[in-house]
Amino acid sequence: MAYQSLYRKYRPQTFDDVVGQGHVVRTLQNALVSGRVAHGYLFTGTRGTAKTTVARLLAKTLNCESSTGPVAEPCNVCDACRSITAGTAVDVIEMDAASHRGVSDIEEVRRAVGYGPMQLRYKVFIIDEAHQLSSDAKDAFLKTLEEPPANVVFIL
Repeated sequence: MAYQSLYRKYRPQTFDDVVGQGHVVRTLQNALVSGRVAHGYLFTGTRGTAKTTVARLLAKTLNCESSTGPVAEPCNVCDACRSITAGTAVDVIEMDAASHRGVSDIEEVRRAVGYGPMQLRYKVFIIDEAHQLSSDAKDAFLKTLEEPPANVVFIL
């Protein structure tokens, strides 16, 4: 068996596993079940409050193949859930804005947005540490964030 770091081994795999963010989880699940999926989500909070984990879980629930639409909990069994968990899903793009904060990095995201989802229901862009983008990068990203194509979701 290959070594797996503790943070990967014990990372929550369902919304029920997330501790201390019940209000956030309930809000997201209610929106998903009622079919009110927004094109953008902004998660804020101090370090270690499960922002990235909840973003990944949201990507899983949006794309879970256990139902014809978004579900309240990911099944973690279907191909979509497994590929997102493994980090190999083509349509879930995660960018660390702390180290990729320039206009050229945002231009790559804008180009990728132009292509619809290839394998999954939604193309999800998780932009971690979005507050560290340069001012010019934020300006370049604004139009895309405000008016994304159908089936594209941004999580900042």
